[in-house]
Amino acid sequence: MMMTSFIALVESTGAFIAASRYASATMIPPSIISRGIGWQGIGVLLDSFFGTASGTSVLAENIGLLALTRVGSRRVVQISAGFMIFFSVLGKFGALFASIPLPIFAGMYCIFFAYVGAVGLSYLQFCNLNSFRTLFILGFSFFMGLSVPQYFNEFTAVAGHGPVHTGARWFNDMINVPFSSKPFVGGLVAYVLDNTIMTKDGAVRKDRGYHWWDKSRSFKKDARSEEFYSLPFNLNKFFPSV
Repeated sequence: MMMTSFIALVESTGAFIAASRYASATMIPPSIISRGIGWQGIGVLLDSFFGTASGTSVLAENIGLLALTRVGSRRVVQISAGFMIFFSVLGKFGALFASIPLPIFAGMYCIFFAYVGAVGLSYLQFCNLNSFRTLFILGFSFFMGLSVPQYFNEFTAVAGHGPVHTGARWFNDMINVPFSSKPFVGGLVAYVLDNTIMTKDGAVRKDRGYHWWDKSRSFKKDARSEEFYSLPFNLNKFFPSV
């Protein structure tokens, strides 16, 4: 359960960043991400009270829908939430949407997740792709992200259990489950290498694209942040952005 919550938070963090890009907003400040995760925690708490099954994680397909429609208005999301509440109360309307054939959903998901994957790769433009350091980290992370989970999955399929097989099941799951995930392994390897590999000329900061993100590290450094990330209904008075 803890691992599931952690994955949901990581997914939501990536979804926040992707949404800011597809909505043509400025790079989302860390404080806004923290605020979003905090509100999501409150939502998860309410979910436990009402017994909902879906939770409140920001699903990746919603980001794909944002990219497909190119509608980044907060008002549209509020109206959509109203429709969802309305359809959930009246079962006949919910049954109408549930009758949509699965191949149509499959085709939509192919488009949505294509946009989600593309927005992640698009952030590489801020790195120095002419640097051998950047190319090594990128290639090695992709290779390990594909090969290590493949090993874990094939080992589990043959042996009936993961490579880590001790008497403590919680420890086995804590190691086997994350390392069976391609995004987790690739992201972990990239994070470690990006923070440990240095160059002789000291151009690491520029190669990593830090000079593009400096103005977005604080909410008040960019005057447009107020326009994009202020809360509606004057909630900023009670939950100010920093």
